[in-house]
Amino acid sequence: MTTPRPETLAKLTPVLTKRWLSPDAWRIGTYEQLDGYAALRKALKAHPDDLIQLIKDSGLRGRGGAGFPTGLKWGFIPQGDGKPHYLVVNADEGEPGTCKDLPLMTHDPHALVEGVIIASYAIRASRAYIYIRGEAVHAARRLRNAVQEAYDKGYLGRNILRSGYDLELVVHSGAGAYICGEETALLDSLEGFRGQPRLRPPFPATHGLYASPTVVNNVGTIASVPPIVLGGADWWKSMGTEKSSGPMIYSLSGRVANPGQYECSMGVTLRELLELAGGMQPGHNLRFWTPGGSSTPLLAAEHLDVPLDFEGVAAAGSILGTTATQIFSDQDCPVYATYRWLEFYHHESCGKCTPCREGNYWMVRVYRRILAGQGTHEDLETLLDTCDNILGRSFCGLGDGATSSVTSSLQYFKQDYLDYIEGRTAPKLSDKQLVGAH
Repeated sequence: MTTPRPETLAKLTPVLTKRWLSPDAWRIGTYEQLDGYAALRKALKAHPDDLIQLIKDSGLRGRGGAGFPTGLKWGFIPQGDGKPHYLVVNADEGEPGTCKDLPLMTHDPHALVEGVIIASYAIRASRAYIYIRGEAVHAARRLRNAVQEAYDKGYLGRNILRSGYDLELVVHSGAGAYICGEETALLDSLEGFRGQPRLRPPFPATHGLYASPTVVNNVGTIASVPPIVLGGADWWKSMGTEKSSGPMIYSLSGRVANPGQYECSMGVTLRELLELAGGMQPGHNLRFWTPGGSSTPLLAAEHLDVPLDFEGVAAAGSILGTTATQIFSDQDCPVYATYRWLEFYHHESCGKCTPCREGNYWMVRVYRRILAGQGTHEDLETLLDTCDNILGRSFCGLGDGATSSVTSSLQYFKQDYLDYIEGRTAPKLSDKQLVGAH
């Protein structure tokens, strides 16, 4: 196990995670002792437009994967339109390897609740929703308890802190469908319909929940709002890089000595994260990894020093995504890993569009054939051709994400595929698992 150097330790910037190890951190008493709801008191004295400008000035970008500027999204909401406005928090964290929002809601739920109140005030919303994944029972329980505590203390409800501002907050548990992590499918589910993506335009900013102006933000994005209100835009920008400001929670899993959440200034490298995590597990050497979850293109050991911010990862040919950094070693097979991810995307496809529904179905079967030692060289072309027909042709981005590991693994590890096809690697799947693959 390696010991981090002082300059690497300096990369740690606990902002959203600073309360996680405090006793009873999820309770309102602990939260209030540690700056809790001080930002709300400050925000309610400001004009809503000034808060939107503050978030714009901070450079905060969405923590849900796309990295869209948060202040710009808030500014899209039309004012004086006579319609109700809504804030919806996307807490449907369900992609393989992604695990930063659930611990945040479990250990520090009031950070999200306070962020919701401030953001709702800024966009003039009187009703807000947190849509949490149905399987996240413990996190949902903590979150509902925090919401009730906030109501009891006067931080939610009518005339919040005697400011004249009213807000109702509802925690809604979904049914466990990955597609509901897509913002428009989430809105359909919240309205009681089957979770399927909507055609855009119109966009949620004008026609969102109940056909009214709506902001949809990720848990980490909204939880970042109170620290920015307290510390200011310049303080937030002092962390991170010029175009990717602030800290980010990086979720390390896989072949690392100490997997977990590491909150660092954006722009940290995987080499530095591995140093913080105690290095690779004994006997393992880095071979491939995901910078932002299974829906982002794989990177290889040669990308150890790529800055993990939105621009740096994009320049390397991948996407920062949800910073779900899954680490694989020389003892792991990129072909088999890709197959397991594809099984997930095939199972979770909502079925609305043909490219995703049929493309993932057939790619899973091609992978089964290859891993059973019955693949052909033509299968590789079939995989690439199928990805080409899914990417950019699916109804939403979840179809695109399913192709990422396929194309990137073929780019960096084509020899592994050829070893299965040409008989140099023993089959990983049996004939029984091959049923339906032809």
